[in-house]
Amino acid sequence: MVREFVGHGIGTKLHEAPQIPNFGKKGQGSELTEGMVLAIEPMVNSGGPETKVLSDKWTAVTLDGSYSAHFEHCVAVTRQGPVILTQ
Repeated sequence: MVREFVGHGIGTKLHEAPQIPNFGKKGQGSELTEGMVLAIEPMVNSGGPETKVLSDKWTAVTLDGSYSAHFEHCVAVTRQGPVILTQ
């Protein structure tokens, strides 16, 4: 899994705190609290995790040319639990 890109908070700007890694150990990392809205954005590859961004400064590809997929969902943290807003 790619480690160079992270999910992030959603608010009045495109990318806001906190940064949300797509990997890690349970119980570590940012504490999620009621009212947060987050973009969760894992990018998975069939090969190695290394990537590069092309000259358009937007397109990300794998260094080894392997197949890759990028997923994104927005999730609201509520008192009742997470709500997937983009499902």
